[in-house]
Amino acid sequence: MIRSLLRRPTLLIGLVVTLLLFAIAITSLFWTPLPPTKMQIAQKLKPPFSAGLLGTDQFGRDLASMLMVGAWNSLSTSLLAVALGATLGTAVGVLVAAVRGLTEMVVMRVCDIIFAIPPILSAMMLGAFIGSGRFTAIIAIAVFMVPVFARLTLGAALQIWSREYVSAAIGMGRSRTRITLVHILPNISNQIIVQVTIQLGLAILTEAGLSFLGLGMPPPAPTWGRMLSDAQTFLGAAPWMALMPGLAIALAVLGLNMLGDGLRDLLDPRDKT
Repeated sequence: MIRSLLRRPTLLIGLVVTLLLFAIAITSLFWTPLPPTKMQIAQKLKPPFSAGLLGTDQFGRDLASMLMVGAWNSLSTSLLAVALGATLGTAVGVLVAAVRGLTEMVVMRVCDIIFAIPPILSAMMLGAFIGSGRFTAIIAIAVFMVPVFARLTLGAALQIWSREYVSAAIGMGRSRTRITLVHILPNISNQIIVQVTIQLGLAILTEAGLSFLGLGMPPPAPTWGRMLSDAQTFLGAAPWMALMPGLAIALAVLGLNMLGDGLRDLLDPRDKT
C-alpha cells in the first residue's frame, strides 16, 4: 500500500492535504486558540503573528480560530450535501439501468433540466421560500449532485448489465433487484467513491460561494465564504483577511481533486502497476 502511494505522488499529496483538512475540522470541535466569535476591538485588523498566528479581523476575532471552525462548518455541510446527492443519484441510476425504456428517457431529461439550474440559483429560490441557512445550502448542493451521480451510475451500471455473468444470473431466474444488489452495485462502487471525492471539492467551493452571498450558515458561525465576504471592505488595510480563507478553500479543493484523481488511477482495473 505504501509503495503504491509512493508511486502516485498525486494520490499521496491529495491524501495528506485531505487528512489535514479533516484533522483541523475535527480538532476545532474540541479546541481553538481563542473562541472564534470572541471580539477584541483593541486587537482589530492586526497582521499575522502580531495578534494570533494568522492575525485578526475587523472585530478583533482570531482568524486562525475562525478558519478552524470554518473548516468544520464548510466540510460538514458539504459532506451532508454530497452524501444526500450521492445516495439519491446512485439509487436513481441503478433503478433506471434495471428498468430502462421510457423511464430512462424521462429521468435523463429531468437531469438535463437540473443541470441547467446552478446550485447558487437553486439556493436563492429555496431561500425565498424557506429562508437562508445551512439546510438551504445542503439541499441546493444535493439537488445539483443528484443528476451527476445518476448519470455516472447509469452509464457504469449499463456496462455491467451487458456482462455475461449478469446474463447468466438472469437466465437462472434471479430478480433484477437481487442482480442490482449482488452484481451491479459492488462492481461500480469504485467509480462512485472516486466521484464522491471529486464532488466533495466542488461542494466546498459551492458552499463557500453560497456563504459569500449570505445564503449559507447564519452569523456568527464562521464559514470560509463569509470570511471572504467580510474581507472585501478591508482588502487594502488587511489583505490577510481575504488571503487566509481564500488559501484554505483553494487547498481544500485542490487536495480533494488530487485525491480523486489518484484514487481513479489506483482503482482502475486496467492499471495493475
